[in-house]
Amino acid sequence: MWSVERLRALVEAGEIDTVLLAMTDMQGRLQGKRLHASYFLDEVVAHGSEACNYLLAVDVEMTPVDGYAVSGWSQGYGDFVLAPDFDTLRPLPWLPGTALVLADVTWLDGSPVVQSPRQILRRQLDRLAERGLTAYVGTELEFVVYQDTYEQAAAKRYQGLTPANGYNVDYSLLGTTKVEPLLRGIRLAMTGAGLSPESAKGECNLGQHEIAFRYAEALKTADQHSIYKHGAKEIAAAQGMSLTFMAKPNQREGNSCHIHFSLRDADGRPVMAEGHALSELGERVLAGLLATTSELSVLYAPNINSYKRYQAGSFAPTALRWGRDNRTCALRLVGHDHSLRVEHRSPGGDVNPYLAIAALVAGALHGIDHGLTLEPEFRGNAYQDPAAPRMPATLRDALGRWEGSAVAREAFGDEVVEHYGHAAKVELAAFDAAVTDWELVRGFERL
Repeated sequence: MWSVERLRALVEAGEIDTVLLAMTDMQGRLQGKRLHASYFLDEVVAHGSEACNYLLAVDVEMTPVDGYAVSGWSQGYGDFVLAPDFDTLRPLPWLPGTALVLADVTWLDGSPVVQSPRQILRRQLDRLAERGLTAYVGTELEFVVYQDTYEQAAAKRYQGLTPANGYNVDYSLLGTTKVEPLLRGIRLAMTGAGLSPESAKGECNLGQHEIAFRYAEALKTADQHSIYKHGAKEIAAAQGMSLTFMAKPNQREGNSCHIHFSLRDADGRPVMAEGHALSELGERVLAGLLATTSELSVLYAPNINSYKRYQAGSFAPTALRWGRDNRTCALRLVGHDHSLRVEHRSPGGDVNPYLAIAALVAGALHGIDHGLTLEPEFRGNAYQDPAAPRMPATLRDALGRWEGSAVAREAFGDEVVEHYGHAAKVELAAFDAAVTDWELVRGFERL
């Protein structure tokens, strides 16, 4: 990371001329402004910069949506403030002369906008810190690469695209070499932006790949996840390609975002393990995650398409079970001793990392605070367990559980529950009104 003093020196040397000031919106996207670097140093460092508060009250197409308490026509769509978090100041190697700093979102009086994803995660991490605990997180984000540009894909209405690989390249070194110029470009660019890549590998869907990064403290991981996702699209576009993180882009395997989660005490010691086994606290963490995943699924799976992943035999979970190194369960326990952690397998590539990690923390705290007892480890194929509680099948199902969740209201507050409940209702209303290709194929001639 850069200090403000280093940025100033690079600006004076003519190496940096633009600073991106970015917040993360409800959909997990970076939104903000390109600022002239000298103006950023002279004004924004001290005072932040205003942005229209509709940024937390729009749908995925940036259409202003009424019904939000935080912003709307009745309030006149005023401003809030993007307050730079200088711990996130860094170069963006794929954009010449450009630096990036992420922002916390505040009202004009300096109070936090509690519906902002970054502030939601901060609040949950503060709750964890009150108990002397710190969360460490790693995210594994999959995407599908196409040889078409984003503009070509849109012109084709996202049909008949050419995947970067014509066959399953899961772990294939030969098959992934064809996409290595893009994968290498992303890895090196992210290294230059302060991230720590670990590996890249092919996945099952045609043109599907994953780049994994080293775990870190929870807020840092969420920040890096958002920067990586944003930058990967820009780097692909610069190479005349496109990639998508949507959860289920076609009938083959979807894009997952497995989240690895563990806790440490105030001295930095792991607290979820006793040798190869779970500690009592670790058992309560897993029990809390199992107990809360379905009612917090709006944060793990925020879109209508998110729920298309949950199919038997798809490596996306349907059963709310836990197992050691068992990829058929929603919670997979991996590692041992200091590396023992739980992998939550329900989020897809479309997830907002701040919200999903906040849900993990809230679920863990529910298990810890209520002393929940962990059910026995599941062994075998959890897809075939008829007694297992299930992931919500649709966003509509998840919305009902979210709005009726006492855990969500206690952990996040009514303002957050109502805000993200309304976001789900907006998406459902738009989908319910749409005429889909599926309907046209089945009904145009035959009905």
